[in-house]
Amino acid sequence: MKSNKNVFKGNIYDWTSWARIFQSVEAWEPLIHYIMKKEKLPVSKIENLEPGTNAVFRAQNHVVKIFAPKESGADCGRDYKTEIFALSSARSMGVSVPKLIACGEIEDKYIFNYMIMEYIEGVIFTEASVKFTADDKFSFAKSLREITDLFNRPCEPFNGIDVIHDQNRYKRWNNFSERFKKERLEYLNSHHFGENVFVHGDLCADNILLDKKGKINIIDFADSVMAPLVYEHAHLAGELFKFDKSYLHGYFGEYRTEEFTDLCFNGLLIHDFGGGIIAHNIAAPEEIDSLWDLRDTLYRLIK
Repeated sequence: MKSNKNVFKGNIYDWTSWARIFQSVEAWEPLIHYIMKKEKLPVSKIENLEPGTNAVFRAQNHVVKIFAPKESGADCGRDYKTEIFALSSARSMGVSVPKLIACGEIEDKYIFNYMIMEYIEGVIFTEASVKFTADDKFSFAKSLREITDLFNRPCEPFNGIDVIHDQNRYKRWNNFSERFKKERLEYLNSHHFGENVFVHGDLCADNILLDKKGKINIIDFADSVMAPLVYEHAHLAGELFKFDKSYLHGYFGEYRTEEFTDLCFNGLLIHDFGGGIIAHNIAAPEEIDSLWDLRDTLYRLIK
């Protein structure tokens, strides 16, 4: 649908310009009001929510998510289609996710894809976990495993992403040594990582909500892909749990250090955010010159 005028007054011409404006209430409120009227939904004041990649705001009982247009330099049209598919799939599998109220495309100053979802009252894992005891961590992780087991299953292909061989993903490893990058590519081309299943892809602390009853709700499926199970599990171990043993035992049960090291090693090497997880939670890139350095560091951390 085309708006009658350029409601959105911001300027987007690259990723830097998008990053400057994507959380601005002032920039987005007129366009969001226009979209809400178009969808015959109540118009209300908008508020910021936890920042991610796209423009996400709360409008009373709704969450409005507007995806970065092509002028930003990102391919967020695929993220939009992925999230719609993934939300529907997860919901059909019994996972507690926001209900999709409306979605579509609006042609204004730029062409924007948008989604409107129900707002779930709760706190993100970052805030909720501050007071967790060791038993709380174990119980939470065990419950999360029951949820991820519902959707970590084979399904129909939905966005065409090859997590192992997609060269667009290689740039995230640019901070690592040439030797490491060479060994990583050789390993990816020679190793079998397992059957592809549906994965959320970014189960970080900001994408898990706990409602007033402590029920776990999963949000933001824009990074969902078909990938080997280690893709999801290594991300959880390194990013969400940060290798805390109370979480690890709740989610993975009893595990052998050697086997669990292999799981994390393989999963991080193929994950789109693997390089970042290593840099933030394991070791600085300059300290890891080879695959052996990474595996040895992981083994010592886990042990």
